[in-house]
Amino acid sequence: MAELEWGRRYLMCPPEHFGVLYEINPWMHEEVAVDPDRALAQWEGLRDTLVAAGATVELVHQTAEVPDMVFSANAGIVNASAVGGPQFVPSHFRHAERQGETEQFATWFDDAGWTVDRLPTELDHEGAGDALPFGGVLVSGYRFRSDQQAATHLSRLTGAPVRSVELVDERLYHVDITFCPLSDRHAMGAPMAWDRYGRQVMEALVPEPLWLTDDEALSFCANSVVVGTTVVMPVTPVRVGRQLEAWGFDVVTCDVSEFLKAGGGCRCLTLALDTPLGPGPAGTTGPG
Repeated sequence: MAELEWGRRYLMCPPEHFGVLYEINPWMHEEVAVDPDRALAQWEGLRDTLVAAGATVELVHQTAEVPDMVFSANAGIVNASAVGGPQFVPSHFRHAERQGETEQFATWFDDAGWTVDRLPTELDHEGAGDALPFGGVLVSGYRFRSDQQAATHLSRLTGAPVRSVELVDERLYHVDITFCPLSDRHAMGAPMAWDRYGRQVMEALVPEPLWLTDDEALSFCANSVVVGTTVVMPVTPVRVGRQLEAWGFDVVTCDVSEFLKAGGGCRCLTLALDTPLGPGPAGTTGPG
């Protein structure tokens, strides 16, 4: 087993203005209050856990009108291996409540010296929340938050071949709630979340899978962060934890229950800044 070649550098957004202030997924209920002190403590706990595992964390700060900016995985697509320097493709958010995040994230990356390339304005795609690299391709989810047609443009921009997977359960509305790359051969996945063709794609892609039961999938355990051989999970079902340990992973459960109120777990709160996707615009490969 070879460790993932990415996952040691992250962008996180402190929960300075986080709250469940609207409802755009089945987990969000405006009447459910977020405890801001507890949310901050949980966020700091996640950050410290990642650093202890060997990762570095950089920060972007949110403004009051974008309470969900704390879920930095949705910022966009990172291509750390692009020709000419690192590349960032900002998200186009489907819901108006989150659209203000786009330029704030784009500005952070531009100020940091990244090349910022854009999707066509008419297409929605919610970044690493709906696209994760594995097995030499970019696995891109679509339906609830992202358009299937965005995959072609992502491939042209980044040079990465893309495998599109349709999400079919609105409770598992982003691909990063349904799929977690663990190593070069291992990944967790939630078959209940994908259509029949998507299940076939994932079965062919992952040599050694840990397929989650429905209850395990709905616990958000696939929304985990992997740093080397450490798997940081929002919830660790017993069967899942035992299998991960049998494969040689160190499992750390990190309480992010305040953020689960908004439908986000550990992965949602992080954006990997070191994901290598492809050669970028100078040498595209087209969608797979």
